[in-house]
Amino acid sequence: MKILKIICSVLFALTVGCAYAAENDAVVNTFAEIYQKLDSVQWGGKNVGVVIESLENLSPNAHLAATDDRIILVWRDSIVGNFQQPRAGDWAAYGKITKSLIDKMRDRDDDLASLSDQEMYERAVAALMQGIDESGKYVPKQTLLGRSDNRILTSVGISGWREANGDFRVGAVVRGSPADVSGIAVSDLIDVVNGRKVATMTDDELDAVFQGLNSGTAKLHLLTPSGNRNVVLRRATIVLADADIIYRPVGKSGILEIVVHEMTDNAANIVNEALHKYNNIDSVILDLRVARGVDAKSGTKMAGLFMGAKPVMRVTQTAGSDMEFVPGGNAVTDADVVVLVSNTTSGTAEAVASAFYENGRGVLVGTPTAGNARIATHIDLSNGDALELLNKSIKSGAGHALDSRGVFPIVCLSNIRSAKQQNAFFVNVINNDFKIQDFNKNKNVDVAAVRRGCPIITSGDDEDMMAAAVATKILTDKTVYHRLIAD
Repeated sequence: MKILKIICSVLFALTVGCAYAAENDAVVNTFAEIYQKLDSVQWGGKNVGVVIESLENLSPNAHLAATDDRIILVWRDSIVGNFQQPRAGDWAAYGKITKSLIDKMRDRDDDLASLSDQEMYERAVAALMQGIDESGKYVPKQTLLGRSDNRILTSVGISGWREANGDFRVGAVVRGSPADVSGIAVSDLIDVVNGRKVATMTDDELDAVFQGLNSGTAKLHLLTPSGNRNVVLRRATIVLADADIIYRPVGKSGILEIVVHEMTDNAANIVNEALHKYNNIDSVILDLRVARGVDAKSGTKMAGLFMGAKPVMRVTQTAGSDMEFVPGGNAVTDADVVVLVSNTTSGTAEAVASAFYENGRGVLVGTPTAGNARIATHIDLSNGDALELLNKSIKSGAGHALDSRGVFPIVCLSNIRSAKQQNAFFVNVINNDFKIQDFNKNKNVDVAAVRRGCPIITSGDDEDMMAAAVATKILTDKTVYHRLIAD
């Protein structure tokens, strides 16, 4: 019996040891895969050693140095890890060293030791991504709700639950939604919505903010691991397609309102079909207020429908040269255009808005765009996670920087918030007294000052009404339209 117990104990130890070894190997292999796949894109002048050094951000007591020969971990004043630098391309060796470095830090840091293996892995991958690109993202499979056929499942893109004190904990973020674009992350805590404490709101009131089918905005106060911050989300209607079309008859012609949610080939095809179907239109409202885009070709195709073979954007990969994007065909309409923009106009949608401005093809109305004009290289991992490396910046067709700057409207919607202000504005334009300030032409403009002067609109219903009224007035009064285009 004693021998049998010993055998069972040995078998149990072997089983646990094998399971641990298998789990260990999986982590090592994942890190190896990360390095190998990241090597397929440009590192922006950085090498794998520089990236590994970013693991020191896991603890203030850690310092990592990667030389040509060694990878050294210093904990406070003592060397606790000293590894031979692997040969170039030996990703498995880099994976093993990464796992060893993490284990050594966890052995010495109580905060890291308290994390689960999954939490530790996620934090380590996030640190590696930051080492490559400050805007790089780690995308864990379990913290993202999927998208289906380009449909966003909720209007602002978050779901979660109530904490015991009544605050709302973010449990999942819809990829590409306004919440995702604004940087809201899983585990963030929302304690104030539109000036009201969440704890005092009913579930129905909270649902109306997050999932209401009408347009609007939600001003949120977030408690996050990196500090407290305010976020304003423009709550769009539920997205059923990449673009929606609304035709409004006006006299013998009509205004075609195009609401673009995402710059895709599908959106460009929808707009193309609408322009051919409603061939009696002389005016278009192109609503890009919630539009985003990650595909330069699709955005170029969209712009080409209105302006033909004119430069739309340039894309620069980190440490690389510009690639110019020009539509291949002719414009399919010469209708006058008002382009609506806002702080949630991002990515290639910003370049499309800029193309209308640079080519004198439309009047920009709204508030400054996001200034988030980058295209991500999306890298899928075998375990279902993903990495996003924002290594491609977008410039305007004329080569002007858009990232961290954005596109500025010619008509600031937040400064004409009432009927009286509207009337005064249009009288000034008609009388040629409208002193336009075109900040797009000033390369050295104080971007923060412009945004303060034309702030985000926090009342969505009001914004929609004002946007429609101002855009319609500009398009139906040709004197106004042509003066704004000329200016």
